Amino acid sequence: MTSVLVVDDEKAMAEAMADELRARHLEVAVLTSADEAFSGLTEHEFDVIVTDLNMRGMSGVDFCQRVVTNRPDIPVIVVTAFGSMETAVATLRAGAFDFLTKPFDMEELVITVERAAQHKLLREEVKRLRGAAESSRFAELVGTSHAMKGVYALLDRIADTDATALITGETGTGKELAARAIHARSRRKAAPLVTVNCAAVPTHLLESELFGHVRGAFTDARSDRKGLFAQADQGTLFLDEIGEMPLDMQAKLLRALESRAVRPVGGQQEIPFDVRLVAATHRDLVASIEEGTFREDLYYRINVIELTIPPLRARGTDVLLLAQTFLEHFARQDDKPVRRISPPVAERFLAYAWPGNIRELRNCLERAVALARFEEIIVEDLPAHVREYRAAHVLLAVNDPSELVPLAQVEQRYIERVLETVGGNKRQAAQILGLDRATLYRKMERWSR
Repeated sequence: MTSVLVVDDEKAMAEAMADELRARHLEVAVLTSADEAFSGLTEHEFDVIVTDLNMRGMSGVDFCQRVVTNRPDIPVIVVTAFGSMETAVATLRAGAFDFLTKPFDMEELVITVERAAQHKLLREEVKRLRGAAESSRFAELVGTSHAMKGVYALLDRIADTDATALITGETGTGKELAARAIHARSRRKAAPLVTVNCAAVPTHLLESELFGHVRGAFTDARSDRKGLFAQADQGTLFLDEIGEMPLDMQAKLLRALESRAVRPVGGQQEIPFDVRLVAATHRDLVASIEEGTFREDLYYRINVIELTIPPLRARGTDVLLLAQTFLEHFARQDDKPVRRISPPVAERFLAYAWPGNIRELRNCLERAVALARFEEIIVEDLPAHVREYRAAHVLLAVNDPSELVPLAQVEQRYIERVLETVGGNKRQAAQILGLDRATLYRKMERWSR
C-alpha cells in the first residue's frame, strides 16, 4: 500500500487532505512540523510526501531541499496558496516533484500523489535494472517477464535435440536471437550456424544459394559452389522469413528435407547432408496455406516444435531492462557518460506500443544516447512519436451491436489479460496499466463480489 506523509502546520487542512487520501486506500501519516517530519524520515518509510509551503519554523521549500538531498528516492509535492511563477520556480528548483496551488480540487491532489508514487516505483525499477542485465540473459535474449520465462523454458528443453523448430512472432521480436540460442545450447554448437533470409535472396538465386551449383549450370557459374545445406553440415541451418519463399522452391525444399539430400543446380548427383533445421516467420502460415501461398505439407514438416516470441508490448518491464542494456552498449560505443534512463522516460517506454518491437527500441536508444547531454536519458532525447504517444483507439472484433459488452467488462478483460501476461505480478501489472496498486486491488475486489 502506498504510504503518504502530509506535513502542514494547519492541522485542519492536513487532516482534510489525509482523509481524502485514506478514502482512496492510501496509508497516511500527518505531522504539523517540518522539523519533526524530517527527523522522522530515519524511522519511517514513505512513498510520497505532501508539504505546505508556508509553515512556522522550516519552510516547505527548505524542507523539500533537505528531503531531496538526504532522501532523493521520496518525491515531494509542495502545496502553496501563492501560485506565482516565482513560487513555482522555487519549488521545482528545490527538487519538488510537483506543486499544487490552493484552493485545489481534492481529486487533483489524489491524482498528483498517485503519479508521484508511480514515479517512485519507476525510479526504483530503473535503478534495479542498471545492474540486472547479465542476470536476466538467456544466451543473447534479455528479459525476466513471465512471457519470456516461458520462451526460455521451451528453448532449454528443445536445444539439445535435433527436432526441427519453427519460430514465429512479429518483425523485430528477436527470432534470430532465439535461433542462435538453440544452436549455442545444442550438441551441434561446435559446427556452423548458417543463416539465410529467404526474403532477401532473389527468387532465381535462392535454389543455388541453398543447394549449390556446378560449373556451367548458368551464366557466371564459373566453378562449383557449395550450397548452404552443405556449408551447415553437422551444424544448424536457419531459414529466416520462410513464409516469403516461392511455392516452386517450397516443393524443392520439402523434397530435400524428406530425402536428407540436395542436388546442386545443374548437377546429377545428390549430396547427403546432416543439419538441424530452424525456420522463422512473421507471417501466419496457416492463413498463408488458406491463401495458397504456402504448402501445407511443408508447414507440417517444419512445424515439429513451434516457439512463439512475444511482442515487446506484452513483456511488461522487459522494455526497461532492454532499454538499459542498449543504453550501456551505445554509451560505450559513443564513449559518452550516459548511465540511465529517467523515470519520465521509463513511463513513456511502458506506455508506448512498440510496433517495431525490439528493433525499434534499439534504434530509439541509439538516437537518445547520441543526443543525450546529461548522465540520464530525458524525454526530450526521445523521438517525437514515442515522446508524444497516447493510446487513442480500441479495436473491436465484432460488427454485431448485440455482441458488444459494457465498458466495465472491457476494462476487466484487459486487466485480467495484463495480469496473465505478467504472471500475476500485481505490481508489474499496475505499472503497465498506469494504476497505483491500491486502485488495482480495489478493482479486483469489486469483480470478486
